[in-house]
Amino acid sequence: MTNKKSVYFGAGWFSDVQNSAYDKAMQAMKDNPTIDETRNYVPLEHQYKDIRVDEHPEYLHDKEWATATFLGDINGIKQTDLSTFVYVPKEEDVGCGVEMGYAYAMGKPVVVIVPDEQWGEPINLMSWGVATTYIKLSDLATFDFNNVSFNFYDGAVY
Repeated sequence: MTNKKSVYFGAGWFSDVQNSAYDKAMQAMKDNPTIDETRNYVPLEHQYKDIRVDEHPEYLHDKEWATATFLGDINGIKQTDLSTFVYVPKEEDVGCGVEMGYAYAMGKPVVVIVPDEQWGEPINLMSWGVATTYIKLSDLATFDFNNVSFNFYDGAVY
């Protein structure tokens, strides 16, 4: 039996490009035999009171919703084995940047997943610095989350 890891799944979902990468990554994670899907934490599926701001943007102004959702996500990072982030270089998500930094500070491996068509595009220096490893989105379904090792990204930083 393969050991399976629980994963915090960070990703932007604010544009068509981000949504496409999000959907492809979610499917690849479901197909990955080293991920325990039952113990994963997907922020979009754990918003306070199940209020999804992509469907109800008026809650972006609700302090109770924002605070509770933020704290839930922080707890999600704490309770999972490692963190993954879908990183679209031309559309960096500041929320993912904060989550990546928090996971790094917690000593959690940070796996950054870059869509194949944007692989090699320049990325933010701070995001670059906190990552443990970089993989292409097409490699996500077969990536061994039991053996996360350091590598450099094949692109410049800004």
